[in-house]
Amino acid sequence: QLQLVESGGGLVQPGGSLRLSCAASGFSVDDYAIGWLRQAPGKERERISCISSSGRTTDYLDSVKGRFTISRDNARNTVYRQMSGLKPEDTAVYYCAGTKRKGTNETDYNYWGQGTQVTVSS
Repeated sequence: QLQLVESGGGLVQPGGSLRLSCAASGFSVDDYAIGWLRQAPGKERERISCISSSGRTTDYLDSVKGRFTISRDNARNTVYRQMSGLKPEDTAVYYCAGTKRKGTNETDYNYWGQGTQVTVSS
């Protein structure tokens, strides 16, 4: 069974940092582009970043550029999202998702994790 499992969410103060993990099972994560998406309360889900299957290409939503970094460790079959300078507006459920397409659009993604809650609050 192909599965993605996120972990690492939690409560953090504004300006703080978190690292989210997305562990794959049932398939090799290096065959897939992996994206991170989030859904804030009352808002549409948005795609915030993606890393190509090779790991050579990454892209980020403008609002997280310079604060969030996506990386992958194929030996651990895991993709990471390092988040720093967190703001209250980053509060959301964060999902990782996999695709054999480029992952430019949310509809590209075939496999989804269950999501992990990140809350930024003092």
